[in-house]
Amino acid sequence: MPSNPWNQTTRTPVSPVSVTYRGRVHRMLLKRESCNVTGSVKDRTAAGLLRDLHAREPLRPGTVVVESTSGNLGVALAHLLGKLDCRLIAVVDPKIPQSTLRSLHASGANTHMVTEPDGRGGYLLNRLEAVARICRENPGYRWTDQYGNPANPLIHQQTTGPEIVAQAGPGLDAIYVAVSTGGTLAGISGYVRPLGRPIRLVAVDAAASLTTSSQVDPRAPIAAGARLIPGIGASRPSSFLHPRAVDGVIAVADSRAIAMCRILLEDTGIDVGGSSGAVVSACVDELAGTEPPRLSVCLAADGGGVYGETLYEDDWLIQVDAMDEVKRTIGELRADGLAFRRTP
Repeated sequence: MPSNPWNQTTRTPVSPVSVTYRGRVHRMLLKRESCNVTGSVKDRTAAGLLRDLHAREPLRPGTVVVESTSGNLGVALAHLLGKLDCRLIAVVDPKIPQSTLRSLHASGANTHMVTEPDGRGGYLLNRLEAVARICRENPGYRWTDQYGNPANPLIHQQTTGPEIVAQAGPGLDAIYVAVSTGGTLAGISGYVRPLGRPIRLVAVDAAASLTTSSQVDPRAPIAAGARLIPGIGASRPSSFLHPRAVDGVIAVADSRAIAMCRILLEDTGIDVGGSSGAVVSACVDELAGTEPPRLSVCLAADGGGVYGETLYEDDWLIQVDAMDEVKRTIGELRADGLAFRRTP
């Protein structure tokens, strides 16, 4: 049994992509976090959180860890905990893809399903209440706390940020990252800012999310709406993001994120998750501006494989009343000349 399985993290590749839009051609790099062991950037987060938990009190066989998750972090935690003969209780909600739910169970995790929405467009606040209740009723259980534990951004400051900068090279001038807890972007910012380089850091949020509300306008009233895509957006502001950590915030509608996923797959054969579709959408919008980035990195947090029954399935889009809007958005983007092409 390995004593520290979290000490080995994967160096994920980047895929160069040519973007044609509104008569101009641009270069973009996709940071492919789907190449991590369990298929998402949350492999890194899980490693950081468990390393911190173990440092405070060793994780011994039989230890039960509890965490609220939209899916990917739960799979990553269950995978690492299994190597230590420990167990995960994943507190999830109905937005979790069924394929991810199956992966959790196959990894030995138990799941606790929260079915009551929190009134802010999601289930997060009620998931966190469930975590607190489970830990209160079982004093020996331990909570990794991806939402407030500094170990979340720290692992991305130590791994994700340095990889992006090294892989993109001296021409890098923009990084786009989807935010939910905000830990990934905060960690990347923690590495990039001290370099003193003019690299624009953009937080990509879901429309009607509160993750970046403190960055946009701290005085704004709380107003969140329903969101279709897991892994982006949240029912409360991020504990990690602050105005100095980001240079801009772009909110992307679900329909546009899904449309971008489908166009990217059709043009390049690269399938990405919904949060990554939102990231690419935000980048494309800025490429169409008056001062587009010369070389941008879009962090693709996961692949599209687990979303075959949702984002890439027409019947699901019809069921959630999004099909017409996605088709209309694809038509508009294509009419503006949007096309992707993989490049060497």
